[in-house]
Amino acid sequence: MNALLLKGLRPWLLAFAGMVGAMSCPVAASQDFPSRPVRFMVPLAPGGGADITVRAVAQRLSAAWGQSVVVDNRSGGTGAIALETVARSQPDGYTIIMISGTHTARRATYRGRLPYDLVRDFAPVTQMTRQSYVLVLHPSVAAKSIAELIALARSKPGSLTYGSAGQGSLQHLSGALLATSAGVNLLHVAYKGGGPALADVLAGQISMVFATPLESLPHIKNGRLRPVAVTSPQRLPTMPDWPTIAESGIAGYEVTNWYGVLAPVAVRRPILDRLNRSIVDALRTPELTERFQRDGVEPLGSSPAEFQKHIHDEIAKWERVVKAAGIQTD
Repeated sequence: MNALLLKGLRPWLLAFAGMVGAMSCPVAASQDFPSRPVRFMVPLAPGGGADITVRAVAQRLSAAWGQSVVVDNRSGGTGAIALETVARSQPDGYTIIMISGTHTARRATYRGRLPYDLVRDFAPVTQMTRQSYVLVLHPSVAAKSIAELIALARSKPGSLTYGSAGQGSLQHLSGALLATSAGVNLLHVAYKGGGPALADVLAGQISMVFATPLESLPHIKNGRLRPVAVTSPQRLPTMPDWPTIAESGIAGYEVTNWYGVLAPVAVRRPILDRLNRSIVDALRTPELTERFQRDGVEPLGSSPAEFQKHIHDEIAKWERVVKAAGIQTD
């Protein structure tokens, strides 16, 4: 009887064992992840701040995982080429990508059809960092504060120019937000990158630019640029004498550039959590924390849910600015 009973139960036992195995598969996959090299894409050319940040994090991930983390720079199309590649890659966690505040600005300003959807096609992993801009002026501009700059803009409408890394870039929208908030006219000049814009401020060809502390500090120290305020909500710990734009009279003004990590949308939750924990741990190592803070960068390491909310909030914010400023993009 026992043998017959066991024989009758055998199909049910096998089905139950298969179901348990299937349920445990994602857990096993996350424990084994990664078992081969991971590709960490950067939608920009090598050598910039994003590339340097990703390579520093990738080095620590490789050491922690015992697997290579290959940094793949894929510039072009304001990030569209790299983002489309990742959106269409296998959702197994082995291909991830860095994005920045520029990409949410791009989503808000672009009126054409992008080959990816920043919200629909990706799973947020973590916001790695955030960084303030410094509004710097050429010394010939007769203003030493935001209040004086606004008064000058009102007395000479359209005479003040600011450069950016391109139409619809975060630098462009930083100036648009300042102009609409203060009710003044600032003339935007688009360049093919932040470097050329900064060079033209140094040469006195344009009035000002929103630059990072790292790239502007040497020129501030030698007197070739004059800082008037920072775009972050609080003063920078490394530059405490520089006021914020918000405390200078433009209530609620806040712009921070940031770097974050996305994966393809269908990556399983255990692997997504493993990616998050590993990247957050890397960001919080004393060496990286000290290095970022020295460069005026704040390491964060948010949860996937926090980063998702940040992306949604940024897109909504820049859509309002674009509408208020009447910005037209291709």
